[in-house]
Amino acid sequence: MPDAADFPSQPIRTKTQKVEEGWIDYNNHMNVAYYLLAFDHAIDEVFDDVMQIGEGQAKTLQMGPMALQSQIHYLRELRLGQPFHTLFQLLDADHKRVHFFATMINEETGDRAATYESISMNVDLVARRSVPYPDQAAARVEALRTAHAGLPRPSEAGATIAIRRKV
Repeated sequence: MPDAADFPSQPIRTKTQKVEEGWIDYNNHMNVAYYLLAFDHAIDEVFDDVMQIGEGQAKTLQMGPMALQSQIHYLRELRLGQPFHTLFQLLDADHKRVHFFATMINEETGDRAATYESISMNVDLVARRSVPYPDQAAARVEALRTAHAGLPRPSEAGATIAIRRKV
């Protein structure tokens, strides 16, 4: 069974992706929909390889994660061909949900391009109802939660959407 020592006490860096030609919109930068797709690819990597709550679990145990709520902050544009990666931080978790935060980093400039916050829940794919994670996955999720517990909370986490006016 994994413990916190098995996971880094820093955000998890995902594989490099590149902005694809089909992702470019009429503003000549990556369209908002593809930020979500890129984040989804990165999150799948962490869910599958690190926490073991993703596609492998869905195929073998007929249960997998479903998004409950998400929010993206668009900070800097990404252009055709630019490489980027994501930093994943687990903010919280319980027996069937994970609350996480991801930051997209432009590898050419080092700038934060976007952030993504979401809560996902484990779902029995046959009954279509929430269920607890299996023991091994629950242990990995808890170990990562413990490893990330001391990380600073990102400033965008939990932000509300509003027009901010100077008073």
